[in-house]
Amino acid sequence: MTNIANKEPYQQAYYPPAPTGFTRFMRTCVLWQLWRFIVINVKMLKLMAKSH
Repeated sequence: MTNIANKEPYQQAYYPPAPTGFTRFMRTCVLWQLWRFIVINVKMLKLMAKSH
């Protein structure tokens, strides 16, 4: 059985938590995004190299 009290609109539990300042910075920092892009691509290349 679900708890209806937590699903009512405009209650505190209804809204998701807001990101912190550091989280917002990491999401918008171009250098961090570039670094993560490189790391993920290297991981994919290693995975493809193992499969062949």
